[in-house]
Amino acid sequence: MKKISIQKLYEIIRNPLVSEKSTYVSQFNYYVFKVSNKSTKPQIKQAVEKLFDVKVLSVNTLNQNGKIKKFRNISGKRPDFKKAFVKLAEGNSIDTTVEVK
Repeated sequence: MKKISIQKLYEIIRNPLVSEKSTYVSQFNYYVFKVSNKSTKPQIKQAVEKLFDVKVLSVNTLNQNGKIKKFRNISGKRPDFKKAFVKLAEGNSIDTTVEVK
């Protein structure tokens, strides 16, 4: 596997997603991240392992299309983004509640 720079790792993993679904799947040792649209599963796995010092078992991704919204008859579109569901090995965890300054 090709070595990736620290700067590129932070480019791949944008931020953790906190929602009802991500909170529910966290009990099964899954964590949900917003990732770069061009990133691949091996890149995401390597980034999570290096940044959080954990062992990743699997990575599932999905491309989420942005919703079309209207405000005062002006139509707009939210941006598309990619989600990554990362399953960690037993005994590993990530604290996604820490605020980065």
